[in-house]
Amino acid sequence: MDKQTGQRAPLEPMPTDWTRALAVVAHPDDLEYGGTAAIADWTDGGREVAYLLASRGEAGIDTLAPDECAPLREAEQRASAAVVGVSTVEFLDYRDGVIEYGLDLRRDIAAAIRRHRPELLITLNHRDTWGGQGGGGFWNTPDHKAVGRATLDAAADAGNRWIFPELTEQGLEPWNGVRWVAVAGSPHATHAADATAGMERSIASLMEHKAYIEALTDQDPQEYCRGFLTGFAEQAAARFGGRPAVTFELFSR
Repeated sequence: MDKQTGQRAPLEPMPTDWTRALAVVAHPDDLEYGGTAAIADWTDGGREVAYLLASRGEAGIDTLAPDECAPLREAEQRASAAVVGVSTVEFLDYRDGVIEYGLDLRRDIAAAIRRHRPELLITLNHRDTWGGQGGGGFWNTPDHKAVGRATLDAAADAGNRWIFPELTEQGLEPWNGVRWVAVAGSPHATHAADATAGMERSIASLMEHKAYIEALTDQDPQEYCRGFLTGFAEQAAARFGGRPAVTFELFSR
């Protein structure tokens, strides 16, 4: 926030001098609600992006029991990722809705970082709220907060051979090459990526979560997905030179 004008500061462009990214989120669809327009553009430019999901989202549809819901949402997530050029989608099988921040979660994410060796980590909002025009805003879910916070911590864990030494014993050598952690959906966004080129694929990617969206809203799926994603991208444009954008809170390491 500019103290003199009362306006929020302009968003800086996301760094582009990297080749590999790992996106770590709690559930299927977390990335599709805002991050995939940037991911589509990045993969088009030859960068590698992999997904790691803590759960299979099995508690996300009230009308489906978890054992029926999990394989359905996994299949939707894999199809959704393919739309934006992502072929590697991994699941940690934490129980949806009750994911807790702790050493197990940090270790599992650190192991994935060591396997994939990314320069950029992407996760979802770890803050208490989603923010709002006058502050406050909607309360965030425990799963999002736990996974986002653990991802930030695992970025350092992955590079220290004496934290979780069992990973080294398993052949996963330390990786201290994470340069940034980008938090999508943060109410404290500092950076943005132009959403213009990737927007249509972002919409198509979210629409792959058909069962979830049909349970969530009675609105036409395409109308719902387009309205949600373009609305947020256009809001961000005011801070990004008039260009629709995907926003991130960027932490450098």
